[in-house]
Amino acid sequence: MIQRDGRLSHDPDPADQPPQDECGVFGVWAPGEDVAKLAYYGLYSLQHRGQESAGIAVSDGSRIVVYKDMGLVAQVFDESVLNTLQGHIAVGHCRYSTTGSSVWENAQPTFRATPSASLALGHNGNLINTRELARLLGGRLAAEVRATSDTDVLTALFAAGAPGLPGVPGPGGGQPGSLGVEAAALAALPRVRGAFSLVFMDEQTLYAARDGYGFRPLVIGKLARGWVVASETAALDIVGAVFVREVEPGEMVVINERGVSSHTFAPATPRGCIFEYVYLARPDTAIAGQSVQAARVEVGRRLAAEHPADADLVIPVPESSTPAAIGYAQASGIRYGQGLVKNSYVGRTFIQPSQTIRQRGIRLKYNPLRGVIAGKRLVVVDDSIVRGNTQRAIVAMLREAGAAEVHVRISSPPVAWPCFFGIDFASRAELLAGSLTVDGMRKSIGADSLGFVSLSGLIAATTVPAGRLCRACFDGDYPLPVAEDEKGKHLLEPIGGVGDPALTVT
Repeated sequence: MIQRDGRLSHDPDPADQPPQDECGVFGVWAPGEDVAKLAYYGLYSLQHRGQESAGIAVSDGSRIVVYKDMGLVAQVFDESVLNTLQGHIAVGHCRYSTTGSSVWENAQPTFRATPSASLALGHNGNLINTRELARLLGGRLAAEVRATSDTDVLTALFAAGAPGLPGVPGPGGGQPGSLGVEAAALAALPRVRGAFSLVFMDEQTLYAARDGYGFRPLVIGKLARGWVVASETAALDIVGAVFVREVEPGEMVVINERGVSSHTFAPATPRGCIFEYVYLARPDTAIAGQSVQAARVEVGRRLAAEHPADADLVIPVPESSTPAAIGYAQASGIRYGQGLVKNSYVGRTFIQPSQTIRQRGIRLKYNPLRGVIAGKRLVVVDDSIVRGNTQRAIVAMLREAGAAEVHVRISSPPVAWPCFFGIDFASRAELLAGSLTVDGMRKSIGADSLGFVSLSGLIAATTVPAGRLCRACFDGDYPLPVAEDEKGKHLLEPIGGVGDPALTVT
């Protein structure tokens, strides 16, 4: 494995962070293609899903090489690095952490060697029985690995031949790893609970798997000389792959020289994340056959019908709110305009701002067009309110720039419950909607009025039946119960009394 020494640690201050998905995953099996560069461009198109670290693993049929580091995809990889990653199978990953700190050791793909093969794995989602799985492994969490993510526990479980599971070799019952990666994964996956869209590989084969609820998206595409698996259809478009189908909930796909085969390891009970339509996915992605862009525009139309405003101009908080703002303007007849300019180059940074800049906070990312908004009654469309810090700063900024009125409209219902299936929301106590009424939230952010689209309106805009969507962050109806000791980002890290030292991977 190629390692770099820039082991920077950065858990962003959550105060100004929007909701974040955990990761983007990409896999390719394509003899004769430059798979490292395909993975690079695939990850580049998925950068919005994870901006803390990035990595690519490549196999030439005899060995796997992994290169990963902290930072954006374009910061981690350059031409010379990609040229060293030669092979016909690749797995790529860009990370936003929801289990385990944002440190080099937790960057993905994770890597493990077994007696029969090696394994590299990338994971989008969040497991809710990490402690149980870690206990199955016991001492097999290798001493030389300092990762503290649920992904590394899962990788170790696959690599160890899924010890401790019924009918699977373990202590006194055969050598760990003797099952092989495919059999070990199929033995372990039925015991894994939570959200997982996986791409992984050994030296010869590319695999993909999706939990039985299908919380996170995962799709298959066809290249002229191979196959691609990715978090979003937009990534298929970027690398020239043709969409074939989604990986089904509860399905593991196997891709090698014999083509594509499939195994079912869990019953399919689809509950795809509704927040993918609100914020997480790219607008040029399709989920469950529905264009995300079209869904967001329709949400804006429904928002205008449910919460009209007497105003002069509709403006979005760019970029994810732009389609909803367009829909709001279309349905309301109020003119659409650009009132905020977004700095597209402000992402996650390892350089902390000075106190003076921190006090200006949101201006690092947005700045008002004074000539457009001065004297205007504004409808400001945003995708969600989590803690309310961003909206509070934007309202104040717009008033300072001369807005006569500021009416905030949100293209999702109030986020009142935390997510345990792959989105880094605040705890319920930190969520603005967890303790305040809508009018209380309006006063908190300083708006003249505040309106949220209804949950029924949002569901209708997706065109997906309500029973096939996870809506827990809005209504508290979790598809799976989550034990208290499985909640929290630092489950495997005994930091400040948090975590279980017996399970720490050290």
